[in-house]
Amino acid sequence: MSEIPGDLKFMKSHEWARVEGDGKVTVGISDHAQGLLGDLVYVELPNVGDRVEAGNACAVVESVKAASDVYAPVTGTVVEVNAALADKPETINEDAYGEGWLYTLEMEEPEQLNELLGPDDYAELLENDDH
Repeated sequence: MSEIPGDLKFMKSHEWARVEGDGKVTVGISDHAQGLLGDLVYVELPNVGDRVEAGNACAVVESVKAASDVYAPVTGTVVEVNAALADKPETINEDAYGEGWLYTLEMEEPEQLNELLGPDDYAELLENDDH
């Protein structure tokens, strides 16, 4: 079981959010999620300037096995996307919590972060998933 960074918040659908300060939050998928998907071959990211709603799909990660929607943890406007993933989607497999980030949002409602799971709750969710 991989280490879950303590500074992240999680959705039950395995997205993570890292609060960057300045009202921004970076989003990716968890190490658990990339493990379930297997080798990623394609990533479809939102566009800078897109407004995304909490709980709505705004990106897609595709592996040899399946395509999976990525949901926005909070509502906001996309201010940055990880363009390097277009050429190297496997970066998510190698470093899901680091270089494999997907996009950064300018949050509209930071209190939405309170609805996300902390690292311990997320770890518990994964343990219960395995039974």
